[in-house]
Amino acid sequence: MKNVWKEITHSDYINRLSFSLVYALLASVALNFFYEPGNIYASGATGVAQIISTLFQQVLRIDLSIAWALFLLNLPLFVLGWLKISRRFTIFTGITVGLTSLFMELIPTEVLTTDPIICAIFGGVLTGAGIGYAFKNGLSSGGLDFITIYLRKKTGRDVGSLAIIFNGMIMFAAGILFGWQYALYSALSIFISGKVTDVVYTKQKKIQVMIITQRPEAVMTSLQKRLRRGITIINDAQGAYTKEKETVLFTVITRYEMPILREGMSESDNKAFVSIVENVQILGNFYEEEL
Repeated sequence: MKNVWKEITHSDYINRLSFSLVYALLASVALNFFYEPGNIYASGATGVAQIISTLFQQVLRIDLSIAWALFLLNLPLFVLGWLKISRRFTIFTGITVGLTSLFMELIPTEVLTTDPIICAIFGGVLTGAGIGYAFKNGLSSGGLDFITIYLRKKTGRDVGSLAIIFNGMIMFAAGILFGWQYALYSALSIFISGKVTDVVYTKQKKIQVMIITQRPEAVMTSLQKRLRRGITIINDAQGAYTKEKETVLFTVITRYEMPILREGMSESDNKAFVSIVENVQILGNFYEEEL
């Protein structure tokens, strides 16, 4: 337990706590300013919590807040995260879920508009940005994120696309229980949220980089100092016009690492020819940072 506490108090993890606050604020504003006034069901565990809260109120006549439903719903899913993903990731996700539930209780519901389309769009953007921002910084919003991250590790599919599949099931249930108009507007919000998540969460986007250089040793030293990536070398290449000898270097990075690549190339060989192919599919080993 002492070792766990020592890790949590590390400066990098203090930064993660600030990221948790940002996500909790975005998710709470999306719920209380857009989803609730527009009768929109959110994506992920928040949407499930809304359904549970509504069922408790309409069927059992028990006032169970969405915040409490969200917190209780996440408890069994923490087991999956602890066993299959990362204990550190699960601990910080628990903190994030706790802060989100707290903010949902503290931030009052504000009716900016009741137009379901506007509520779906802005709620989806805020939710997707929050989830993507959390993933980007090694956090999670909890709930279905545990499942989508686990499946992404197994299948390589984008988390946003996986989330759309699971959330479609949630919307189908909401449509049966509460009316299809709510499900359709909520589906729009879920689609927007999933796409925004994929845009923000750039660590999952793979990019193939081909570098043609006359200074291969300097380039490799500069890149490997900054990036934990393998590099394939093709020697004795020749330019068709200049007839000069060149070396071709191949590597695969994430879109998140693009600024680091530019910095390394600027330092080592700013005259090199660099070709980039986005969204490549990888078979085999590709290092990903632990969550």
